[in-house]
Amino acid sequence: MKKNVILLFTLMFSAIMFSENLSYSPTPENLERRKEFADSKLGIFIHWGIYSMMGDGEWVMTNQNIKHKNYSKLAAGFYPSNFDAKEWIEIIKSSGAKYLCFTSRHHDGFSMFHSDYTDYNIVDATPFKRDVLKELAEECHNQNIKLHLYYSHIDWGRDDFPVGSTGQQSGRDKSKENWESYYSFMNNQLSELLKNYGEIGAIWFDGVWDKPDFEWQLEEQYAHIHSIQPQCLIANNHHKEIREGEDFQIFERDLPGQNTAGYSEGQKVSKLPLESCQTMNRTWGYNIVDDDYKSTKDIIHFLIRNVGMGANLLLNVGPGPDGEFPEEAATKLKEIGKWLDKYGDSVYGTTAGVIPPQDWGVTAMKNNAMYVHILSLNENSLSLPIKDIKAINATSLINGENIKFKQDKNGITLFFNEIPTNIDYIVKIEVK
Repeated sequence: MKKNVILLFTLMFSAIMFSENLSYSPTPENLERRKEFADSKLGIFIHWGIYSMMGDGEWVMTNQNIKHKNYSKLAAGFYPSNFDAKEWIEIIKSSGAKYLCFTSRHHDGFSMFHSDYTDYNIVDATPFKRDVLKELAEECHNQNIKLHLYYSHIDWGRDDFPVGSTGQQSGRDKSKENWESYYSFMNNQLSELLKNYGEIGAIWFDGVWDKPDFEWQLEEQYAHIHSIQPQCLIANNHHKEIREGEDFQIFERDLPGQNTAGYSEGQKVSKLPLESCQTMNRTWGYNIVDDDYKSTKDIIHFLIRNVGMGANLLLNVGPGPDGEFPEEAATKLKEIGKWLDKYGDSVYGTTAGVIPPQDWGVTAMKNNAMYVHILSLNENSLSLPIKDIKAINATSLINGENIKFKQDKNGITLFFNEIPTNIDYIVKIEVK
């Protein structure tokens, strides 16, 4: 009985914390999934499709002005002989990530799953003849990794898709544009994804920015998804304010509330769970000349700055045409995992810090502890302007030593024997 009361209280608290659209009533299962998602902190994004064969990113068709009838010939040669779903999920799990977001269908319109609504899919159009999504779904479920699915609202190849600002060179017959037909096609495919691949953690939409003033009928589409899997979270990378029916908010290549990448102008941070997506190198899809990988230190810092804002990091990998992760990407994922093996308690299950992120780092809260993540400090003391929390003791998670501190009307000041130089010097302050 006590357990049920605690669960009910947790769901009620989640509804308050993560409410944004009052007329959309998420189910208790959905609210529970939001809380689980917010606690996860790290997910892995996979951009993979026939575009990987060109080695020039996922936008190669439109960037190189390729007509769709020519681009689609790539499918006949797509045979990722080294693809191993078990190995993929093992690498993802070794990173410390809790979920995978896989591109089920990108802007080029090629479905990386078996679909009854188009032959332009990995089973029917390639010599590979394997449903890679089904294999990934089985491994995700076997290895306790949540499966999220990216799905594009854009299709550069279908005649019935109303042409937007991208893919205009594709050679489509614009006289055949038919929104009702295309909308029905999308919803039929979404039904397949939700009915044929087990429990789906989230549907991650992209592409509304292609026709920003178009009526995409998102609310009806969201309701369709929730009618099949009510717990399934929905997010949309539209770079706008949260829409009715969405369950978490996305920020592309930026921390929540920032706009350094130019995608989030005017995009206010909502009360929903938050996620920031970022590449490991420069591109999302496989690029044969892109070796400009971020350092493991920089990736961990970006993760921690998200943690300080209560947000997740969705970190991208672009597998090659052979079906393997680039070696450097796999290495960095394992390095991140080793770090999280040591310090994950200060990351997973935390909420945003009680003070805003600072140049030196961030704070994060969990139960009766405040974690101080020091990323860059030039002196051997740190003042935290916190007045409503009573500190009991402070401990370094790096070496287990007690940290000297004083607390007065101005807050808490930590004193170190030397200036912290670790990738992330973490102090756990027990509070009451």
